[in-house]
Amino acid sequence: MEFRVEKDSIGEVKVSKEVYYGAQTQRALNNFAISKEKIPVELIKAYVVVKKAAALVNNELKLLDDYKKDLIIQTCDEIIGGKLKDQFPIGVWQTGSGTQTNMNVNEVISNRAIEIAGGKKGSKNPIHPNDHVNMSQSTNDTFPTAMNISSVKLIESSLMPSLKKMKKALHNKSIEFEEYIKVGRTHLMDATPITLGQEFSGYVSQIDHGIKTLENSLLHLKELAIGGTAVGTGLNTPVGYSDLMVNKISKLTGITFVKANNKFEAIASHDAIVEASGALKTIATSLIKIANDIRWLSSGPRCGINEIKIPANEPGSSIMPGKINPTQAEALIQSCFQVIGNDNTITIAGSSGSFELNVCKPLIIYNFIQSIKILSDASLSFTENCINGIEANKKMMEHYLKNSLMLITALSPIIGYDKAAKIAEKAYNEDKTLKKAAIELGYLTEEEFDKHVRPKRMIKPGI
Repeated sequence: MEFRVEKDSIGEVKVSKEVYYGAQTQRALNNFAISKEKIPVELIKAYVVVKKAAALVNNELKLLDDYKKDLIIQTCDEIIGGKLKDQFPIGVWQTGSGTQTNMNVNEVISNRAIEIAGGKKGSKNPIHPNDHVNMSQSTNDTFPTAMNISSVKLIESSLMPSLKKMKKALHNKSIEFEEYIKVGRTHLMDATPITLGQEFSGYVSQIDHGIKTLENSLLHLKELAIGGTAVGTGLNTPVGYSDLMVNKISKLTGITFVKANNKFEAIASHDAIVEASGALKTIATSLIKIANDIRWLSSGPRCGINEIKIPANEPGSSIMPGKINPTQAEALIQSCFQVIGNDNTITIAGSSGSFELNVCKPLIIYNFIQSIKILSDASLSFTENCINGIEANKKMMEHYLKNSLMLITALSPIIGYDKAAKIAEKAYNEDKTLKKAAIELGYLTEEEFDKHVRPKRMIKPGI
């Protein structure tokens, strides 16, 4: 391997001639050889958007000439378009501010721009990584800005659509199943009747509330720290820079961002991501409940509940022929457990701000982006490969309903709780129907029993 020698404020560093990153990136690779988790590509692209916006704004403010601006813009567009993606090797486990990643981005843009200009990589001429690419910026305000941009973009482009598809699929099933009366269950025990459609409508409401919770968290997440530079004061930025940057980033991304009114908060904490991660945890909690219900309702097929049938996507066992398992539910549940674990990490990391800086930024964004992507993919997979193919098992639902002791609840207002309980107890102990037990006890005639114990009347208010 052939090397070139680059210099930074500490001294000289040997860097491969083939790469576009420079001295500080190479130092990071040498000093932080910890595991293999890399900074997500979504954050890198968001960071490059920040660099592009800064070049445009600094040019408008007469701080950066047209020639340098155009070189930076061309390079940024290449990276956003997918080029040079192998030039960002920095891992998650680095400085808590993300300085190594910021400098990695600065160096790659600088050296590629120099190459476009016909110069020599590492020369810092005509584009300097600090003086030009990082102009009017600090890692401390650009990294959190990139964190929020990448997060909002992923949520709006991926997670929200997936959740809305799931909500629609569940709603369609709730309509399809609205006439199927079945046994309700509380404490895993038989309860009063419900329709399968009503049961599914509860899932719809859970997802709907989750979407609204996530939407509410976006308000804080769309506040950008850009313009705060090192500690939030805006040192080394021209007047009006923050407003111009937020407007430019909004135009470049197609997302309406706003400036953080208090940049001290935006740099020293990541409460916006902690809040949004909490929304993801809430959604994950809902999805676990829904997935577990689907598992239970489809269990069997002969020795379980078996009130619904799920798609037979693949053989379920390497030893038991014909076995079909609720694999999509299990995959979704595991994914949600990971999201809940990530939220715990984000919560602890979010509390790790010291004075003017949170020092767990790379960890926070790594876990948050993973949570967004996991929930997006897992919920979409569950919708397409499970929910859409669910069928009702009317025969089994009618069987359970006919034998349910909790139909006796309809008689409580008529003959009183104590007599109704005696009927249920007699029917259970003597393996008789409720009707026969009621008649034998002399509490009701057959006609009276049939008049009051009607499952179809028990799925809505009334006596």
